[in-house]
Amino acid sequence: MAIGPTLETERLILRPPRAEDFDSWVAFHADEEVMKHLGGTQGPELTWRSICTMTGAWSIGGFSMFSVIEKASGQWIGRLGPWCPHGWPGTEVGWGLVRSAWGKGYATEGASAAMDYAVDILGWNEIIHTILPENEASMRVAKRLGSQFMQKMDTPPPFEGMTWDVYGQSADEWRARRG
Repeated sequence: MAIGPTLETERLILRPPRAEDFDSWVAFHADEEVMKHLGGTQGPELTWRSICTMTGAWSIGGFSMFSVIEKASGQWIGRLGPWCPHGWPGTEVGWGLVRSAWGKGYATEGASAAMDYAVDILGWNEIIHTILPENEASMRVAKRLGSQFMQKMDTPPPFEGMTWDVYGQSADEWRARRG
């Protein structure tokens, strides 16, 4: 039973997480370099809770991050998409990819499709990206998407003690950009 849509781009399949993604997700969460800007590494126990949270958000809120599958290899390479849990600072499209997928334009490609989905299907009026100030690669992705720096913001639970740079744009700005 599908809990959400499947989106396709030129090189990616974006679909809700599945049980078969768990081992790849565990490896993703165990990689210190990948998780440096995503809340720190997590073991299999917390990873199970994370994947269940993402999957459950589809049922409860009607949206969540997608598993990202590289079409050429069929491999799970990350998660990205709409995200706005209770207490979050806004309607976010976020991304996190395995190291082997970095530098290939996948974050921009997948986030563009997720932003189209958020604006056209979910009806979001604004999209933000919460990025730690030292995460220059994600800032470049946000800027390629047309988002601008909006403000600094203290991180909400369970990420207390950090400050994000919040980038974003309105749905109208996104529509005009993709034109």
